[in-house]
Amino acid sequence: MEKQHHIQLLPGDVGETVFLPGDISRAKVIADHFDKAELVAHSRQYITYTGTYQGVKVSVTSTGIGCPAVAIAVEELIKIGAKNLIRIGTGGMIQTWLPVPAIIVITGAVRGDGTSREYFPLEYPAVADFHTVECLMKSAEERGIKVFAGFERCHDAFYAESVFADIDYLARGKPWMDAGVLITSNESGTLLPLGMVRGVRAATVLCSAGCHQRPDLVATEEQMTKAISDAIVISLDTAVKLHHLDHGKK
Repeated sequence: MEKQHHIQLLPGDVGETVFLPGDISRAKVIADHFDKAELVAHSRQYITYTGTYQGVKVSVTSTGIGCPAVAIAVEELIKIGAKNLIRIGTGGMIQTWLPVPAIIVITGAVRGDGTSREYFPLEYPAVADFHTVECLMKSAEERGIKVFAGFERCHDAFYAESVFADIDYLARGKPWMDAGVLITSNESGTLLPLGMVRGVRAATVLCSAGCHQRPDLVATEEQMTKAISDAIVISLDTAVKLHHLDHGKK
């Protein structure tokens, strides 16, 4: 098999669990949490490190922003052996009762993106893999890390639906606020259903530095660094749990 066109990887280059940050620099941050890691490939916005954590082979591939880029990474990673895809990202919270910062395990996504509509009719659900969500929640509990579980609003227009918008973003987001959606981001609307259809596990963990309804309250850099590190650690623990689920404990 030739290297995959965009990610420039071959079978054997990645572990069964691959973490998917959007930010290239966060890929290195995630890899630094491995017991050991090495750079495998860097092509366009797709940078991949592979290593081990507690004896389990794991990888991280950055995707860049948005569902089109995520879909490319997911399709190509699956072709070379990825079985568990966990997005570790950021988003903007839309519920005022959530603390700042917060870590949110996504259970399902509102499909407001365009890429997933190229694959599936809107009636098709975007639901996170049950086993992965369960492992993420259990891992957080074991480490005493507070996380919240709920829905994400996935969309393509950051500057139309965030605190940086020059339109009434709160009016635009009100239906999702009223429906109890916890956070907005840009990738899970495609990641989750594509994982289901391709027969792999897919899940998302998001950290947020602030809330759309509370623009004056923003987490410090130190607080966000800690939140992202906590999200990475519970994701790594989840990779180990999924490995044991599939292969048994040795």
